[in-house]
Amino acid sequence: MEVERVGIVGCGLMGRGIAEICSRAGIPVTVREINREVLEAGLGAVRRSLARSLEKRRIDAEEHDRAISNLSGTVDLGDLAGSDLVVEAIVEDLETKRELFVSLDDIVGDNTIFASNTSSLTLTQLAASTARPDRFVGLHFFNPVPVMRLVEVVRTLMTSDEAYDACWNLARRVGKTPVACKDNSGFIVNRLLIPYLLDAVRAYENGIGSMEDIDTAMKLGCGYPMGPFTLSDFIGLDTMYSVANIMFDEYRETRFAPPTLLKQLVQAGHLGRKTGKGFFDYR
Repeated sequence: MEVERVGIVGCGLMGRGIAEICSRAGIPVTVREINREVLEAGLGAVRRSLARSLEKRRIDAEEHDRAISNLSGTVDLGDLAGSDLVVEAIVEDLETKRELFVSLDDIVGDNTIFASNTSSLTLTQLAASTARPDRFVGLHFFNPVPVMRLVEVVRTLMTSDEAYDACWNLARRVGKTPVACKDNSGFIVNRLLIPYLLDAVRAYENGIGSMEDIDTAMKLGCGYPMGPFTLSDFIGLDTMYSVANIMFDEYRETRFAPPTLLKQLVQAGHLGRKTGKGFFDYR
């Protein structure tokens, strides 16, 4: 099958980014949020992003207008009933996601594919709670979605070839490079990235170097665009802490255990760039 209409649940950073790239690719998109205020904030961010792309000539006026016309929002989950694919991009909490997919089962058609943008939860435990485990796929986009080229396309033991191929083709249609992943916590990128970021914190705690020097060493020594502390602040320390805990629960390996400093910063509300202070001070 080919995906001709997409529903997205969640209009935060990830949901609105997915909505933007789908609408730019000519795919009608309906985004659902919990209330009108949050929805309008998310859709407004998409419109501003499209306007900036037009201003900087990354897109032309025709592509801009087409994207705007393909984009709609709702606070009613029932408005996603006609979707060929529904992508979940909500809080990284297992039970919240499960409840959402159970509700969607009774709303959408039998052929609709479910996809989760989870970055750390295993898909099997989500798929098994639905009436369509064979039509459940992972589509893990990266922030900022309009810029980052990668999509991890994840299948479980139950995922059908038809559903998987439809999501793989969609990723290519919206201009991304898909990579195939098996269903494990963290998939490819976070399975390798999270231990690296956590180990950088431990290195600092052990006095190996300052945060600034560790960042500089990894940038200049390995050619990374950001050092681990700058990247962690960009991701959000609360997100990083949550993902680390989920992966530690899954693997029970110390390399996934959050260091004390990370835990304390999250408890203090210093979450990185979004709060103005994390490992570094941006105020």
